[in-house]
Amino acid sequence: QVRLLQSGGQLVQAGASLRLSCTVSGRARSTYAMGWFRQTPGKERELTAAINWNGQNTYLEDSVKGRFTISRNDAKTSIYLQMNNLTPEDTAVYYCALARNDYVQGPYDYWGQGTQVTVAS
Repeated sequence: QVRLLQSGGQLVQAGASLRLSCTVSGRARSTYAMGWFRQTPGKERELTAAINWNGQNTYLEDSVKGRFTISRNDAKTSIYLQMNNLTPEDTAVYYCALARNDYVQGPYDYWGQGTQVTVAS
């Protein structure tokens, strides 16, 4: 059974940095993309950042370009979301996800438990 375990969310001030982590356990496909989604109340979950298996293809949603970086460890067991210069608009529940294949756009089949990121102005 594939499980995604997230860590790193917290309350910070605007302009601060945070790093989210997500570790995969259990059986997974041989190669797969992984991503970070975020969701605010009343809105659909949206893909914020994603990375393919070898790390050569990444996706960043327009509003986070230049501020967020997604990376993957060499063992392909974890992904990270480095978030810099956070703004209150980044406040959301962030979800780690594992894709059905190696396409950063998904679809995504497995989800982490979600972690709250709150940015105070």
